[in-house]
Amino acid sequence: MFGIILALVALMFLAYRGYSILWVAPVCAIILGVTGGLDLLPMYRETYMTGLAGYVKTWFPVFMLGAIFGHLMDYTGAARSIARWLTDTIGPRRAILGVVVGCGVLTYGGISLFVVVFAMYPLALELFRAANITRKLIPGAIALGSFTFTMTAIPGTPQIQNLIPMSHFGTTPTAAPIMGIFAAVLMFILGMVWLTYREKKFTAAGDCFTEPEGKAAAEFDDTKLPNWFLSFLPLITVIVVMNFLKVDIVVALIAGIILCMVLNFDKYQGFTKTISAGAIGSITAILNTAAAVGFGTVVRTVPGFETLKNVLLNVPGTPLISEAIAVNLLAGATGSASGGMSIALEALGPQYMEIAQAQGISPEAFHRVASLASGGLDTLPHNGAVLTLLAVTGMTHKESYIDIMMTSLVLPIVASVPAIILGSLGIY
Repeated sequence: MFGIILALVALMFLAYRGYSILWVAPVCAIILGVTGGLDLLPMYRETYMTGLAGYVKTWFPVFMLGAIFGHLMDYTGAARSIARWLTDTIGPRRAILGVVVGCGVLTYGGISLFVVVFAMYPLALELFRAANITRKLIPGAIALGSFTFTMTAIPGTPQIQNLIPMSHFGTTPTAAPIMGIFAAVLMFILGMVWLTYREKKFTAAGDCFTEPEGKAAAEFDDTKLPNWFLSFLPLITVIVVMNFLKVDIVVALIAGIILCMVLNFDKYQGFTKTISAGAIGSITAILNTAAAVGFGTVVRTVPGFETLKNVLLNVPGTPLISEAIAVNLLAGATGSASGGMSIALEALGPQYMEIAQAQGISPEAFHRVASLASGGLDTLPHNGAVLTLLAVTGMTHKESYIDIMMTSLVLPIVASVPAIILGSLGIY
């Protein structure tokens, strides 16, 4: 147990310092091996690499196609066209709502969180300038729209955080719709209440919009953007093919990619370069997560894991609480929603399925709680998406992290509570 705790603390500390998890995870696995009495070379070559390779084998197509889809939607201007239409429709007087809704639509449509951040920031800047709202709130608004209800809660979202539990619980992307919708509405409403409160507080203190230092956001010629309605069609295609036609997410993403290219064929000269950029970018993304999963595979083999497993499985109350705690802790330690959830479910998924069958709790409830919990402690300060968001918006942790924390860390944990209660009552 001491070795597991030491390794997790080391993983969190090194990730927080900004070191790549590609080498941090194996080093922390060595700590596990030394304290757990494992043979280090077999531990690395067989246990660690088997876990890493297994995750890549299962999820690489989704990571790659999702990244290509996002890059194409960005390159063709389709993502910006959708965001522009939404923000124009909602209006600058409701700038925060416009940013949140814009991010939510793009995320639910299958575009990766990182692409959404880059696509929405220039529009958020324009809206906040027109509404005279401090730029300090832009990261919080983007986080609420991208990292919360459309990532983990709304049934049918094609984000990886909603797909991973399927292989462990035999569920579908629309698992536990009542739990998911309830949690999504709660996150959205409470998030908007928080950001509105913060806006009024800043404005009352005279802290309003200021132009970014150095280079401002890139200028775009919006007259050359594709039609907003046509731009929506690839997003809708991904959702419909996956959830209504009940086809694998791989096929759904391919359908979205093909339609995006067909509708924007006039930009065909850049397709090859864009597809290549998306494919290459996906490699780092999946290896970062797979490295964390490899670490989790080693955790399962050390003697202290049985003690840890017993502690988690014997948390008082419904086993859904145990699952939420396990996923949250590991997501926080790895700084990754998908990585932390994968470690937890690889280690404890079979036990939760046995509990589900023995106690009559639906596997769908376990699916939704796992997904919701992955979006809690994952956004601690060392999280990669948080660091990217702050870098793109030109803000610091001191200026904007409190709003990111409230909207994408505290509120998802709060929203998990009623979801757990509903699941325990058989309402899912």
